Amino acid sequence: MNRLWGYISVIMAMIFFGISNTFNKILLQTLDPIDLAALSYCLAAVFLFLVRYSPLKNNLSSLLDTGHDLENFMSTKDYLILFTTALLGIVIAPLLYLNGLKYTTAVNASLLLIVEILFIIIIGTLFLKERFQKKDILAFFLLILGTVLLVTRGNLQNFFISYSWGNLLIILAAFFWSIDTTLSKFLSFKSDIILITALKSAIGGLVLLGLSLSMDLKIQISLNYLPYLLFVGIFSIGTALILIYLSIRIIGATRAGSLFSLASLFGALSAFLILKEPLTIMQLFFGLLMLSGVLIFYLNGNTNNNKT
Repeated sequence: MNRLWGYISVIMAMIFFGISNTFNKILLQTLDPIDLAALSYCLAAVFLFLVRYSPLKNNLSSLLDTGHDLENFMSTKDYLILFTTALLGIVIAPLLYLNGLKYTTAVNASLLLIVEILFIIIIGTLFLKERFQKKDILAFFLLILGTVLLVTRGNLQNFFISYSWGNLLIILAAFFWSIDTTLSKFLSFKSDIILITALKSAIGGLVLLGLSLSMDLKIQISLNYLPYLLFVGIFSIGTALILIYLSIRIIGATRAGSLFSLASLFGALSAFLILKEPLTIMQLFFGLLMLSGVLIFYLNGNTNNNKT
């Protein structure tokens, strides 16, 4: 049952993150990438601290209890990892991605983020000693194939079109996010996961805010855009980060990070519903390929778990 919650958590995080791509595209019309990242993560930090010190804290802690042996203390090494992941995953990676998004198409950006899967697999196998079954390889293939076909709309020639500075920034963002996901495994077994997520968001958000102030950027946002910002900060960052930590705790950093490629599917659906971008039958078929990969991961994971 715990493994089921691991997959549910990562899928919910993917939905929130996928929708954020559409909202970020809208918000970039009025905000600088640095300001957008700073506001989003500071808002997430405020939300998480309010939750952490509210009467809901005990109920949420019991809900997040997966039955694993959790650690109640934070060592110097843990704080170092926390600061490193905040710097890589909240400061560097989002700035690279949002700036890259300004110089390339959304299709290219979604496609190039797939390389995060490969980075995560390499890091997981080399440093975390995570093992894969033959069925997992098939799942990886379906996820990558489905994602590539989805974002290129079945025309693989689009993969080689317009290699620009923006594309390079997207690839670099994927690399730093892969390190963030991998290192987060060491913090995922801490009992107070809400506080850890709040601290991580606060560290990154304050660094970004300081960077914005040092560059004399003026943060201005219309009230019409405020709902998009609130959703990104509270759900796509604050809630999604907790769900990611929970999924990493249950199913592992490599598998959780790899399944996160499904965010492109939910990004396409949100673009269709909100931005009125076209969504064809073929695109839905490509999405089913990706969902097949998730199903294989889940069934294979349950089989291995029952044998142990």
